[in-house]
Amino acid sequence: MILRRIATFLAGCLLCLSALGQPEVPITLSAAERDAALKAIMSAFEEQYVFPEMRPRIAERLQASQRSGQYGVNDPVVFAERVTRDLRDVTRDKHLSLVVDPVGYAAALAGEEGEAGQLALWRRQAIRNHHGLTETKVLAGNVRYLRISGFEWADDESGRAYDAAMRFLKEGDAAIIDIRSNGGGSHAAVRYLVSHFMRGDVLEMTFLEGSEAPVQSRTLEYLPAGRLRGIPLYVLIDGGSVSAAEAFAYDVRQFELGELVGATTIGAANNNKLLPVAPRFLLSLSYGRPVHPISNANWEGVGVAPTVEAPPAQALEIAHSLALQRLSEKPDASATNLAEYAWAKIAVDASLHPVSLTPAQLRALAGSYGAAKVEFRDGALWLARPNRPVVRLLPLTADGLFAVERNETFRVKLTGQAMELLRGGEARPRVFPRG
Repeated sequence: MILRRIATFLAGCLLCLSALGQPEVPITLSAAERDAALKAIMSAFEEQYVFPEMRPRIAERLQASQRSGQYGVNDPVVFAERVTRDLRDVTRDKHLSLVVDPVGYAAALAGEEGEAGQLALWRRQAIRNHHGLTETKVLAGNVRYLRISGFEWADDESGRAYDAAMRFLKEGDAAIIDIRSNGGGSHAAVRYLVSHFMRGDVLEMTFLEGSEAPVQSRTLEYLPAGRLRGIPLYVLIDGGSVSAAEAFAYDVRQFELGELVGATTIGAANNNKLLPVAPRFLLSLSYGRPVHPISNANWEGVGVAPTVEAPPAQALEIAHSLALQRLSEKPDASATNLAEYAWAKIAVDASLHPVSLTPAQLRALAGSYGAAKVEFRDGALWLARPNRPVVRLLPLTADGLFAVERNETFRVKLTGQAMELLRGGEARPRVFPRG
């Protein structure tokens, strides 16, 4: 049962609530219902909260707010928000919450039958979301990118999707995994993913739950896609990376598997589960906690800090530039690959540090170059060549290097005296003197 809880509920149950649909919210909440709900909440925390020393403080806070009239509202949503605020203020535990959810409440009350139905809903959601593996693409320089929007897991289904994603990454020169705004999910998905970057049968995490025997999570010994050890890894994180996403980032940091690029994560580590509270609430309660074998701690309350701080909106470009720089420094890199990395890095760095040329500077470069003509209009330079579409030139560097809009393999260098046409992979440019 504990293993199933870890796979299903670890630090991500709140993410799964979206799969249950929009609940019908009760109109009013009576005083008797408020009192009964508070009594049930305090009882649940007294019996199950992961940190026994915090249980009296939680009860005191809830009782104090009850006496002061903070909970004296008939709107169940407002009541739930105020309880959630108090729970988090006392504990700083971001997994604690009370939400109005009639559908989830009914499912939780149904016991094992309800749990099976809930798991079926989450399984369907995982499959429809492609198990959270929502985007893959090849960046310039053969840097492979994978976006994981959530660590969703369906037994006997998600592994195959991860295998395909790992084979895609494995063919790259470097890998970028984007878990920005990833709300968490299942630890089974985290373990499957991180196993590809580590040796097999390594202790990855230990889960503690009250007086229960500790449960270990160890890296997998067999992976259909093979391992990706040795490929430069960059993981993008931000304040929206939560729980299971933080577990993966924490593994990357503690095991030194790669660079974390972006901003510190939210800091939600504890294992949580959902309990029904009458009349139609769901209480998210932390019942256990993970302990990492390297730090002998976790990221609760502090988050996972990046190894490379960056504005989250620019984290991808910064990671891409770092990957290209690292690849260009490999002693065994071929001349062809070095040229490809250098070509790609110019464009990436230009996106991070845009070049702005004045109208006067642009006009000075306009003119005829052989059969081609460079015109200045609408605040930009445009290249016109016989029997080809007119294309806009976008400045890459201050010394006259331009990208061709919507064409990553073709660039133009304007020196004032000549136009050089450059193509990726070609050693020499074609030069056209200014006419």
